[in-house]
Amino acid sequence: MGSVQPFPGKQPGTLADVWRLASLGAEPPRVRNTRREDYAAIRAVQRDSSPHVPPWSLRQLEAQVHAFPQGQLVAIADGDVAGASAALVVTWNEHEMGHTWRSITADGTFATHQGAGDTLYCAAMVTDPSRRGFGVARTLAQAQRRLCRRLNLRRIITTARLAGYAPHASEMAVEDYARRVVWGEIEDAGLRFALAHGYQFCGVLPGYLPEDAESQGNAALLAWLNPLHAPPQPPASIVSERRRRAA
Repeated sequence: MGSVQPFPGKQPGTLADVWRLASLGAEPPRVRNTRREDYAAIRAVQRDSSPHVPPWSLRQLEAQVHAFPQGQLVAIADGDVAGASAALVVTWNEHEMGHTWRSITADGTFATHQGAGDTLYCAAMVTDPSRRGFGVARTLAQAQRRLCRRLNLRRIITTARLAGYAPHASEMAVEDYARRVVWGEIEDAGLRFALAHGYQFCGVLPGYLPEDAESQGNAALLAWLNPLHAPPQPPASIVSERRRRAA
């Protein structure tokens, strides 16, 4: 996976932009595939950014890379791992609305990866909290879209935590909470990030990650459709038969 290139000629426009670029260094975050030597840094970022769930084990990380190396990515800034994402390919109509994180990822091992599937499923994306606002998550999301297009997959499916839901749980259903976030009436960073980056809200998955107390176990289901997807062509024999019958 190549690195993300900066926009030609783009210059910092404000003092805040100058400060952000100075904090990151001269180069923007770049993305590459996950390596074994990244595992400890990925686990550290997970502990810092997602204290609601335990970090992946070394066995899970190794299994993910073994199952689908192209889908495991890290974002590097100033020589350090600033974020990571993990994805697998699935046949979406075998999962759809009824899945949980454990069922679709085989408890994080990606044994459910299907090379002939039609959907890139983003199982996780984490960023170093000290580098948020510097484009790390955006860089990883863009890299996943390039992968989706390169593999000619129909879509990317991902989920977003509903981390602000717990205080509202006694007064509204989780579906109402998510809709109000979509409408801009409630701020919820995870879901708002996905919406801002072109994902479509598809509903709520109850019980998706039971240990996520802030979300009450729920997650928002989101989809990005690949505009360049080209349906596979039928075999030449089928095309010939259709032409014969039409003659």
